[in-house]
This record gives sequence, structure tokens and C-alpha cells, in this order.
Amino acid sequence: MSLVDDISTLQKIPMLSNFGDDQLRLLAFSAETLEFRDGMRLFDEGDRADGGLVIANGRVSMQQRVNDDYTEVDVAEEGTLLGETAMLVDTKRPCRAIAIDHVRVIRIRRALFKRMMQEYPELARGLFEQHAARYQRTANAIGPIGQRLQRMENELENQRSRAPKDA
Repeated sequence: MSLVDDISTLQKIPMLSNFGDDQLRLLAFSAETLEFRDGMRLFDEGDRADGGLVIANGRVSMQQRVNDDYTEVDVAEEGTLLGETAMLVDTKRPCRAIAIDHVRVIRIRRALFKRMMQEYPELARGLFEQHAARYQRTANAIGPIGQRLQRMENELENQRSRAPKDA
């Protein structure tokens, strides 16, 4: 695949939506391209994550350990970024990733991504605003759940206080 193809793939990633053409070109040029055959493991559950993987071609089976075996919980398609959080902070992989057929990924190490953020502070600002908006939407979405749980807890407390005491 060419650099132009990689830039086109990176443009589709929401986390990179604030990147301009020159910045995407630099990112694509500096990132690594890795290829995996069918059944090869991209990473394992619990592995240290040092960056993100953009699926440029193919599909990846995402699997979590259940007892002594792995169960598929999702299939990541082309254009998916695996490890968005790992591009920002040190973390561990939450599941195992196995190539389905032939898979090509663009690996963006955290060190490279952080260097981009330092050299282009407007990108860092845009990324911060994206994440802040996402966290606000999440907080708004779970707010009613917290209120409902609080009402249930209050109901249980009222029932306990009205229950006859054992003598």
C-alpha cells in the first residue's frame, strides 16, 4: 500500500479528524505498517499497550478470556482504531486480537503521537475538546441511571426502616 492510501485511511479515524493533510502525511510516514496472516495474534489480553493500531485492510476478531477459553466479543473492521486510549496513556490491552484472513495495520506508537501533540498544540487542543465533549455526553447519558439507582436505594432504606425489628 502507498503513503497516499495510508493517509486516506487515517483521515477516516475520528480521533484524527482535526489533523490537516501535512500532519496526516507526517503521521503516516512516521508510523509502522505491520501485516498479519489469518489466525495470527496482533496482541493478547493484558499486554502492555504502547500505542494504537489502525486497521488498514482486513478484519480482526476481538476476544476476551472466559474461564480457560476465549470468546469473540466483536469484529473490528477496516478503518477501526484499536487502542485509542493507549495513544495517550500507558495502559493494558483489554482483550486479545486475532487476524481474520490477511490484515494490514498502521501502528502509531504513543511516543510518536505525543510528539505530534507537542509540535502541533492546536491538535492537542482539538483532541482535548473532542474527549471533553465525549465525556460530557457519557456523563449526561449515565446521569439518569444514577438518579434511578439513588431512588431504588432510598426505597430499600425506607422498606428496611418500616420492617418489624426482631426481638
